Amino acid sequence: MTTAVITQRALRSSRLVAVTLVVAAAALTALAAQWRFHLPFTPVPITGQTFAVLLTGAALGWRLGAAGQMLYIAAGILGAPVFTDAGSGWEVMRGATGGYIVGFVFAAALVGWAAERGHDRRFGSTVVSFLAGSAVIYVFGILGLMAATGFSFPEAISRGVVPFLVGDLVKAIAAGAILPGAWWLLGERR
Repeated sequence: MTTAVITQRALRSSRLVAVTLVVAAAALTALAAQWRFHLPFTPVPITGQTFAVLLTGAALGWRLGAAGQMLYIAAGILGAPVFTDAGSGWEVMRGATGGYIVGFVFAAALVGWAAERGHDRRFGSTVVSFLAGSAVIYVFGILGLMAATGFSFPEAISRGVVPFLVGDLVKAIAAGAILPGAWWLLGERR
């Protein structure tokens, strides 16, 4: 069962709108990457990126959500200062945060897929889909962190997942309030 995502309900569908939304998703992720807080015990900073990734995935659906993150990655690799600390280039992708960035594509697709099935219209299902999207980012992030730093699996978990769990839960709860509220404002609710 496929249903409309919020942008399909709020905006007229066209190629121009789709391209604009994909560019907006990439731009929002780039802006959220600049909001960061470095922790002394991990090479992975706290940023607003995961919230932007998951929110745009839910708002755009799996195809456009993933496309927005692919554009974000391509722009960064090609030299646009879109990664955290205005970073860019292949060295970022091969570094400690590269795996997380790759995971953005898959997480946006997962959350977008769930939204297309109406999981963004209730608090509980929105929270669950955002936590699942965060888990996808963690899987890719742990693999990239281990490859870039030589951390063992337990060390990658303790430095690349544990410090972010509470923040990701807060982001999921915020999304659980925002998305169903947006559907309510549009006059649709399940």
